[in-house]
Amino acid sequence: MKDIKRIVLTGGPCAGKTTALVKVIDHFSGLGYKVFTIPEVPTMFTQAGMNYLTDNPDFFYEGEKATLEIQLALEDKFMRMAQACTEPAVIVCDRGAMDISAYMKPEMWEKITRELGTTTQELRDNRYDAVLHLVSAADGAEQFYTTSNNASRNEPESEEGLKIARLLDKKVIEAWTGHSHLRVINNQDDFDAKLKRVLKEITHVLGLPQPIIEERKYIVEVTGEMPDSIDSEIIQTYLVADPGCEVRLRRRNWQGKVVNVHTTKKKLSGKEEIVTERQVSNSLYESLLQQADPYRRTIRKKRKSFIWKGQYFELDNYEVPANLVILETKGIATHESVKFPPFIRVVEDITGNKQYNNYNLALKR
Repeated sequence: MKDIKRIVLTGGPCAGKTTALVKVIDHFSGLGYKVFTIPEVPTMFTQAGMNYLTDNPDFFYEGEKATLEIQLALEDKFMRMAQACTEPAVIVCDRGAMDISAYMKPEMWEKITRELGTTTQELRDNRYDAVLHLVSAADGAEQFYTTSNNASRNEPESEEGLKIARLLDKKVIEAWTGHSHLRVINNQDDFDAKLKRVLKEITHVLGLPQPIIEERKYIVEVTGEMPDSIDSEIIQTYLVADPGCEVRLRRRNWQGKVVNVHTTKKKLSGKEEIVTERQVSNSLYESLLQQADPYRRTIRKKRKSFIWKGQYFELDNYEVPANLVILETKGIATHESVKFPPFIRVVEDITGNKQYNNYNLALKR
């Protein structure tokens, strides 16, 4: 059976998804892929008469249940079509199943998934190969925020509307948190740079060669109160690998949940690499630990992930090695300045410093 990748393109209101979808279709069609796109089901339902702001709880419940049913049915039908194609194919979903959960109470979501014979874990962790979240223009690019390009959008164009949009942005990220390939795509000074990051991430998922790009990294001190963040604990073990390859086994714990990811990086040259990722079960994780590199220790760190002024950051407080706090940006263009939060003091810019790569930090001294 063909390995068809299913990718979710999601985000807060006015994030640029529609434009990104057009770019994705054009780019990957040009590379010989048959690109299938699943339309945004809530928009289809709104245009057909569904009112997601209704005060009628029964109407709301049936509408949300039907929304999830149609979402899953469309994805399954298009997967079968993709399997029948002779050329390589990829499926890009304009929002996915977990987006629906962000707009209702957890109790209702649990009831709906139970009635449909599925679970949050199945829909979030196992159904999609990647989730790309485009940050709303309401966070860091307010001058571009508008609701006029989507008739189904309900938040007002005002400061209150911006707050609502930022809250929805956060809820959607939280709904998808735990997926092994969740990537948050920043707002950029140049919107084209945001689109290029989307193409880069999909290139990664498809296992195609891509340029080696150094994310910006800084040794920092936390000097004030942190904003709302997604907190997790990470255990990272490097496995014995062939020369030119880096194999990593990562376990991430958050809110009592566990996700294990096996990652392989293979350098094709000094400028290009292929990165492959796969989620593994707890039993396989334990088995793979037997292949741990004896010359490298296990990395342990506590991570806080957050958005500040439309830019996405990961703050890692290392337990092994100890007394090290590193702030890493995600997807900020080389020409763009970093919008450091006021509660962060930069001690040293370590971008490109191989000494602080996790692979090298793990070396036993």
